[in-house]
Amino acid sequence: MSMESVDTVSTDVLIIGGGPSGLSAAIRLADKLKEKGVSKNIMLIEKGEEIGSHILSGAVIKTDVFKELLTPDEFNEVPFDCEVKIDKTVKLSENGETTLPFHPPYMNNMGNQIASLGKICKFLATCATNRGVEIYSGFAVDELLYENGKVVGAKTKDTGVDHEGKPQKNFQKGTSVKAAVTILAEGTRGSLAKQLISKFDLDATSNPQIYSLGVKESWRVPEGRIEPGTVYHTMGYPLVDGQEFGGGFIYGMENNRVGLGLVVGLDYEDPSFNIHAAMQAWKQHPKIRALLEGGSVIEAGAKTLPEGGWNSIPKLYDDNVMIVGDSAGFVAMPALKGIHLAATSGMCAADTAALALVKGDTSASTLARYKELVDASRIKKELYPVRNFRAVMQNGMILGGLKFGIQLLTRGFCLLTPDTHSDASETKKVKEFGGIPFKERFAGKLDFDKKLTFDKVTTVFQSRTMHDEHQPIHLVINNPEQFQSSNIEEYGLSEEAMCPAEVYELHIDKQGNKTLRLHAENCLHCKTCDIKSPNGGITWTTPYGEDGPEYREM
Repeated sequence: MSMESVDTVSTDVLIIGGGPSGLSAAIRLADKLKEKGVSKNIMLIEKGEEIGSHILSGAVIKTDVFKELLTPDEFNEVPFDCEVKIDKTVKLSENGETTLPFHPPYMNNMGNQIASLGKICKFLATCATNRGVEIYSGFAVDELLYENGKVVGAKTKDTGVDHEGKPQKNFQKGTSVKAAVTILAEGTRGSLAKQLISKFDLDATSNPQIYSLGVKESWRVPEGRIEPGTVYHTMGYPLVDGQEFGGGFIYGMENNRVGLGLVVGLDYEDPSFNIHAAMQAWKQHPKIRALLEGGSVIEAGAKTLPEGGWNSIPKLYDDNVMIVGDSAGFVAMPALKGIHLAATSGMCAADTAALALVKGDTSASTLARYKELVDASRIKKELYPVRNFRAVMQNGMILGGLKFGIQLLTRGFCLLTPDTHSDASETKKVKEFGGIPFKERFAGKLDFDKKLTFDKVTTVFQSRTMHDEHQPIHLVINNPEQFQSSNIEEYGLSEEAMCPAEVYELHIDKQGNKTLRLHAENCLHCKTCDIKSPNGGITWTTPYGEDGPEYREM
């Protein structure tokens, strides 16, 4: 069947998103239905040109979940790169380093597998199709379908329209996909999940979700620089304790490849803080420079991660619909691991969907089983005891570390836990920010040589990002007047600094007038602007299918 040739199709289960949670849901559901002797149609839609195109992760993976998901023969074929054999945490100063004599709690990676998550997702897609799952890549889904106030499926995006949304000669109306059960597996800040959560107040009893932005590069370095299976996590420079939360990672892989990056919480105050540029400064540290010099970048990119933990998870289901993976916020802190939890959530959703389909009841009362399965799984086991970790780390490493130590003894309970707020609300106006602006703080380190360090446009090139430039701009300025008077005039267009892809440009003419120049074609789909823009200034919407980055081994 061609998704482009019909206006409406029907399936039993619709999975939106081809990452680890969506693919795990598809595989598990196919297996469960086969066990029960029930024949149902499972459809998975992915917006990337192919499975893996939009997948970016570290990635160091806990593998047990794949043993549970796959057959023994399939598990033996999962394309892991190498096992972690050296695992160190390093505290950096601007020019110095200290290797910690111990692993911080939850940070031990020995025995885990370093891998390209994109390659693993490609493999999982093959496992799913072998089970009869229909997978359609290159189709953006931008609308949930409702009947009588309940989700009944979703619709792919209309294509062939101009900047004003007017149909052109190549106009193609999107396909409506009706389904008994819809599973939202869109990744961080999923557009449909965001709409669903807002429509039904699914986060009414949750803390605000908070996020980090990770900028990653994949390098090939001279032989002998790093042993495959080597993991370094860095803390300290270029971040300042109490001002920014995060750190760096360096993963040694086979064939002299290295995956490295900097991950920083988006709850910082400085409106000029630039995570992409901070990573370039980090690479100039003697330890990182010595690893990379003489090497070359294979590809680069960026993505956001949900860090709020257990207390920020919304209600996970409603009539006919469930939310899985990063869209639900299933990332473990401080380990910063979510792949195994994403896959687990997909399996829990699949078990629930199988029960509902056999029962012939996909209402919220039946899908409540999903929450029960999550609570009984490794998800709650790993997230609940550290549910206040990210909140107390707002107090800095010393006081926050002390409070976290108390949590380790009390299974997460701690007095005087700070409230968490949305990342957007934490940004200060230029005149209110009392610290040193980013460019002054890193003076002398922001001239990029395009050998070791790179500007944002080069990162966009390295990500192979492309967009159809005739379509409506997918980055929506929600209130243009307020955006001009506040986001530009008061915050200095903080979006220009926060975006890792030079999508937002502050233009100042000869008279001193400030305006926004928007380069949506550079967008890496990280959704930082949707998360961090002051006043909720930006809404990220889904561009055409196949648009965006074209990652190959991230």
